[in-house]
Amino acid sequence: MLNVALTGNIASGKSAVAELFGRWGASVIDADRLVREAQMPGGQVLRAIVERFGVGMLRPDGTLDRAALRAEVMEDAASRADLNRIVHPEVHRRRAELFQEALARGDRILVSDIPLLFEVMDPAEFDAVVLVDAPEEIRRARLMAERGLTPEEANRMIQAQLPAAGKRTRSDYVIDNLTDRNALERAAAEVWRALLARA
Repeated sequence: MLNVALTGNIASGKSAVAELFGRWGASVIDADRLVREAQMPGGQVLRAIVERFGVGMLRPDGTLDRAALRAEVMEDAASRADLNRIVHPEVHRRRAELFQEALARGDRILVSDIPLLFEVMDPAEFDAVVLVDAPEEIRRARLMAERGLTPEEANRMIQAQLPAAGKRTRSDYVIDNLTDRNALERAAAEVWRALLARA
């Protein structure tokens, strides 16, 4: 089984590529979904978040207030590191379980959609790394249009991640998302064919 990491900075189009790879036959593990599952009420991850960041991180119904947590960690690297230390061991454990399930099924290609691959993991764990990239000005415009952010909020979200330039040199394949969905699909299809040839 070819073990592929798919990554990309915020608003790069990575989720669209994950959807395409899944449609074309890959098994896809969505790290963001695993994070949300890990942070469900009643779990040790949410308890640890509240212990570290306070009860202000909870909504009245006991669920995580993601906007409050994002605001808390956005501009503070130490807080982001603390959050990663709390959340990512559980996400890694669950991803390892899903990897074993895919292996047992005999899946040909497993794609792990991991936004913070270079920030929190060792890319060498994977057979191939695919980066989806878009210029910062395009990502900023997408964040403002799709999430209703101000330019300042969009900039803070972009600056909270490592620059894509360094990630490009450490990736096996780069998909540039510069124009529209059709162009993205063509670029993704080219990489998909290369992955199939290795599987």
